[in-house]
Amino acid sequence: MPSLVVLDAAGTPAFVESLRAAWDRGDAVLPLDPRLPPPARAEVLAAARPDEPVADGDALVVATSGTTGGPKAAVLTHEAVRSAALAVSRRMQVDPAADRWLACLPLSHIGGLAVVARALITSTPLEVHARFDPAAVNASPATLTSVVPTMLERGVRANGFRTILVGGDADLRVRAPNVVHTYGMTETCAGIVHGGRPLDGVEVRADAEGQLHVRGPMLLRCYRDGTDPKDGDGWLPTGDLGLVVGDRVRVDGRLSNVIVTGGEKVQPEQVEAVLGNHPGVKEVAVAGRSDGEWGQRVVAWVVPRHAANPPTLASLRRSAKRALAPYSVPKELVLVDELPRTASGKLRRARLQ
Repeated sequence: MPSLVVLDAAGTPAFVESLRAAWDRGDAVLPLDPRLPPPARAEVLAAARPDEPVADGDALVVATSGTTGGPKAAVLTHEAVRSAALAVSRRMQVDPAADRWLACLPLSHIGGLAVVARALITSTPLEVHARFDPAAVNASPATLTSVVPTMLERGVRANGFRTILVGGDADLRVRAPNVVHTYGMTETCAGIVHGGRPLDGVEVRADAEGQLHVRGPMLLRCYRDGTDPKDGDGWLPTGDLGLVVGDRVRVDGRLSNVIVTGGEKVQPEQVEAVLGNHPGVKEVAVAGRSDGEWGQRVVAWVVPRHAANPPTLASLRRSAKRALAPYSVPKELVLVDELPRTASGKLRRARLQ
C-alpha cells in the first residue's frame, strides 16, 4: 500500500531526487517547510495525517497557505500533477532542449513545487535555490521561473528570462511583456489561468454572486480529511470574485476580503491596484477596520518607497478618487516597514487588523 513520505522541502537537488524516488516507488510526498516552528509544523502534520495510507495514484499532499485559518492538506494525484505540468508547458512552449526552469519559491508550497514537477515530468533541466536571493536569481542561466510580486519588487530582473510566471498574490504594477500573471491555488496544482486565459482543458465560470468556479483534470482529488470541495459535476468553488467573458477571466479578489462600508461593498484588491501606482508607494495592503459610523472603514497599510518622504493620506485619497468610487477611497493610512506575508509571499490580510 502506498505511503505518505514526509520530506523536508529544502531547495536542494537532494529534495528533488527524494521526490523522484518516492514517486518511482509509488508513494506520495508531503513537502514540509523546514523553517516552520514546532507548533506550526505540528499543525501541518495534523492536517496531512502522514500515518494514514494514501490511495494508489496519489502524488502529493500539499498544505494550503492558511492565510485565513489553519492549513488544509490537498491531495493531488499523478494525473492532476501531470495534466497541470503539460498544460503549462504547452502554453509556454517549453523546449527541454533549450529551456531551463529555476525554482526559487519555497518547495513546500505549490508555486515552487509545481516548477519542480514540470521539470521532472517534461525532462526539462532544473535549478533549485535554497532561499530567495535576488542576485542569485538574476545570475541564473535559467530561461523560465515562477515568482510572487514581492520578489520582483525586491530586485528580480525580468529581462534575464524568456518567461516569468507571477502568481500567489495580486500584482499591482505593469510588468515587462515576458512577465505572465497567473491565477490558481494549491487545489489546482498552481496556476491554471495565464494572462487572463484558462489553460487548455480548464473551464472557468462565475456564479450569480460573482464567485469563480473552476473545473479541469488538474484539480485535487480531495483533502486529507476525506472531504471533497468539488460539486457532483467536478466544479470547484474558489472563494474568489471575478468575471468571465468569452475565453477571458478577470479575478477581482477574495470573497472573504470584501469590506462593507456604509452599506457599500469594497474589494480591497481593486483599491490596492490603484494605490500601488502612487509614486510614493512600494507595497500596499487594504482591509477594513470597525467603524461606529460606517460599520467598517477602508484602511491602507503602506510600505513607503522612501521612508524619509512617505505618502500622505491626502495624496493617496487624491489618487484613489480619480479611479475609484468615493466609498472605496481610504479613510485611514497606516505606515509600516513591511507587510505580513506567508513564506510563499502571500499577504496575510487578517494580520492587518
